[in-house]
Amino acid sequence: MKKKSFRIGSSVVDYYFDGGMAHLKEIADQSSSVIITDENVFNAHTKRFRNWNCIVIKPGEAFKVQATVDAIIDQLIALEADRKTTLIGVGGGVITDLTGYVAAVYMRGIRFGFVPTSILAMVDASIGGKNGIDIGPYKNLAGTIRQPAFILHDLVFLNSLPRGEWENGFAEIIKHACIRDASMFRELEAQTLKKFQSRKKSVSELIRRNAMIKTKVVQQDEFESGDRKLLNFGHTLGHALETQYELSHGQAIAIGMTYACHISSPFTGFTQTDRVTALLEKYGLPTYAAFERKKVFEVLQMDKKRNRKELHYVLLEKIGKAVIRPIPFKELQTIIEQL
Repeated sequence: MKKKSFRIGSSVVDYYFDGGMAHLKEIADQSSSVIITDENVFNAHTKRFRNWNCIVIKPGEAFKVQATVDAIIDQLIALEADRKTTLIGVGGGVITDLTGYVAAVYMRGIRFGFVPTSILAMVDASIGGKNGIDIGPYKNLAGTIRQPAFILHDLVFLNSLPRGEWENGFAEIIKHACIRDASMFRELEAQTLKKFQSRKKSVSELIRRNAMIKTKVVQQDEFESGDRKLLNFGHTLGHALETQYELSHGQAIAIGMTYACHISSPFTGFTQTDRVTALLEKYGLPTYAAFERKKVFEVLQMDKKRNRKELHYVLLEKIGKAVIRPIPFKELQTIIEQL
């Protein structure tokens, strides 16, 4: 198992790309660690959790709320978890968000790490220290930025991942290609999801490449005062859709990217919307959708990237290069109504 360490702000995060759950006890003391996972992951890989203290929660975004945090903390108290306890989130983005958030508030902060089990969590959710919960229709409105001690990849978990979760994760991979890596965009155009699913080496290299894209952005801007905002491409409208409709994160972000491309056109002269939508559709992701404009815009107005009268929107100048433009709310409302 190879370790590679990255400094992010005042923290050092250890990445283990070629590891496995069997190596976890080399990173965290079993006797003073607690794993947080969900029923789907636990039931599919029960043997991997043997001899670990586990808190198993219901799966899904609907449970990424304060009531779940309270229930986890009650169980930590019952397990006599203290300031020397390490919390380990083993799961997808919901689990990593919850684990990091609980670790930040329990006893005012304890050590934590992640074993991401989905493509989305490996390339996005586990990286960068953003952890939080949803409040009503507002995604991640309560949260922290606090870096994990470690991230351990075990690609065996992908064997039990349904196709929908592969598609979910590739939305974030396509996002990274759109904002930072035109070469990867072309490679994705030349490949298919089925090929990646059948070639462990190819998907391993792709995951690592995307993890590095996000890590480098976060290293330069941990608290999202500059370029880290570019990682929100597709997320502004996407998050508003995700909380209002029965969409996965990847589906919502794919739709958000589609409309962000259209919004880009008058502001940056972007002309490659058709290439972006074709790639999204190739990987099984939605592009255009009917939605209630007024309802979604009301949620969008509470986006964390807003100031009083305008929203900082991530747009594309060209594939591989994103920019941030302030758009007045009134103008944005008109644009969204016309989409």
